[in-house]
Amino acid sequence: MPPKARAGRQEQTSERREQILSIAARLIAQRGYSATTVRDIADEAGILSGSLYHHFSSKEAILQEILRGFMTSLVERFEQIVAEAGTPREVLDKLIEHAFVTIERQPDAVGLYQNELSFLVKEPGFEFLQEYSARIETIWLDQIKEGQRAGDFRASLDAGITYRFIRDAVWSTVGWFRPGRGHTAASLSENYLGLLHDGLLAG
Repeated sequence: MPPKARAGRQEQTSERREQILSIAARLIAQRGYSATTVRDIADEAGILSGSLYHHFSSKEAILQEILRGFMTSLVERFEQIVAEAGTPREVLDKLIEHAFVTIERQPDAVGLYQNELSFLVKEPGFEFLQEYSARIETIWLDQIKEGQRAGDFRASLDAGITYRFIRDAVWSTVGWFRPGRGHTAASLSENYLGLLHDGLLAG
């Protein structure tokens, strides 16, 4: 096969893989991992189940690729935000803002991570999820603790509990946030950060 034709074929294969990953993420986020079959994914992609195995060895392999790519890029961006420096409050704000942007841009990946994490961390081949989740917790928790030491955040608050409150409030947004229906990642960030820093009480 001529090099040009081979390159075109590889590009088509890559595009098909990305299409399958996108479809699988959406279906699993909507139906759940256990309730989504290889046939469901293949039917939605317009191919035979057997053809799907030319791209992925199993349903597990599909989900591993979705989540590994998602978590890798998320951790890399969080680490980049920290490396760009700033006060603990500024860095924490940027971490939160990027989380909302991620929810807006990748709702399916966020949704299936949120819904399936407790199940998947016990499954062979998904050990990386615990590692990435721990790295994210360390990144965020470090900023809260540094902010407490700097006097930016209240030292009387338990840093671990504070992190969990923030984490769950932010990431659970994927369950009800629908882009294009009145809110954006930016408006969610503004509202949430206003509540986080200034509280609910007026005056």
